[in-house]
Amino acid sequence: MAKDLARGPARTGERALAPDLARGFMLLLIAIANTPWYLWGREGERLASHPPDGSILDKATQAVIVTTVDLRIYPLFAFLFGYGIVMLYQRQLAAGTPERAARALIQRRNVWLLVFGFAHALLLWFGDILGAYGLVGLALVWLFLRRTDRTLLLWSAIGGGILILLAFLALITALSVPPADQPSESFSPYFIIEAANGESNYFIAAVTRVAFWGALILFQGIISLAVPIAILLGIWAARHRILEQPGQHLRLLRTTAIAGITLGWVGGAVAASAKLGAWEPTEAMRGALELVQLSTGLAGGVGYVALFGLLGHWLQPRAPLGIIGTAISAVGKRSLSCYLAQSILCAPILAAWGLGLGEQLHSASMAAYAIAVWVVIAAWAYWLERGDKQGPFEIVLRSRVYGRAG
Repeated sequence: MAKDLARGPARTGERALAPDLARGFMLLLIAIANTPWYLWGREGERLASHPPDGSILDKATQAVIVTTVDLRIYPLFAFLFGYGIVMLYQRQLAAGTPERAARALIQRRNVWLLVFGFAHALLLWFGDILGAYGLVGLALVWLFLRRTDRTLLLWSAIGGGILILLAFLALITALSVPPADQPSESFSPYFIIEAANGESNYFIAAVTRVAFWGALILFQGIISLAVPIAILLGIWAARHRILEQPGQHLRLLRTTAIAGITLGWVGGAVAASAKLGAWEPTEAMRGALELVQLSTGLAGGVGYVALFGLLGHWLQPRAPLGIIGTAISAVGKRSLSCYLAQSILCAPILAAWGLGLGEQLHSASMAAYAIAVWVVIAAWAYWLERGDKQGPFEIVLRSRVYGRAG
């Protein structure tokens, strides 16, 4: 119960710079990652969610997104989610909150993230990620929060090994099976785009969004393995205060950043080359490339976290950060409100049930729109930061989770 809590949520002076910078920049990448899903009304088969048509600039935009963003940002967010769980837990224990009450607080927060995610999908955006993290958070807090570091790393290694093995077997199968014996058509997410964002009736689209969201949180949160692995790694990293004290872990951060981002970009570049027609993959190979994207995306997401740890170490002694650094950090401090604000500024304008602009845009112009949305949100977050104000959805969530203590 909230009355058992010895303190409320984190105060401004208690926040570490690196996680807030990572969350703030991550939301820009999430906005870009979501762009192809708003481009409805396109004819033709798609590989992944990106449309097959477009100019040279559109193709270049797709190549950058597939290489550096697709399936790389959700693990980044998951890592920070796990990191935040431990920071919250340790603050409560240090203040004198009983362990059982601290764990109940975290689980109450996870339940409310599920509620926020459902409302988000129902009202605006089927690709909501809050529900997936709330769902997997409930399971992992119960199973792993009090486990040893060795257990966390062991299960992370097992999950990562399964991902790599699946990708390897899929590649071997794709290379060994003759094209004549392979399936003639692979799964394409295009019908999701049309059903959710190409539907002009808002209420029909809402039912469709919730149905897709229910399947998506199971896939993202559990089946894909990438999100649970990243959360476990985030829990382990938070116990060692790697992002709060990056100066003590520079070698680990450098190695992880270089290796993770290199693997992430190499895997993404292979998928991007197939998407752009540099070579023609078979249907089986297309499925294998998705597994390669997923496994290397986990490495890339963790690599991005390490990069922001290094950036936080470099920037911390140079405070104040300036307008840009402060704005990015302000977005990270209000990540829930800024994440939901993206859908508020995108869905009603781009979807067919709204103004329908998504039918007119292409990959490059849609990416420019997403960047503009993030800039507007960053300006709003900067204004809130100057006034020492919380984000509106943080206020709601904290009131539900902490009660009067929030």
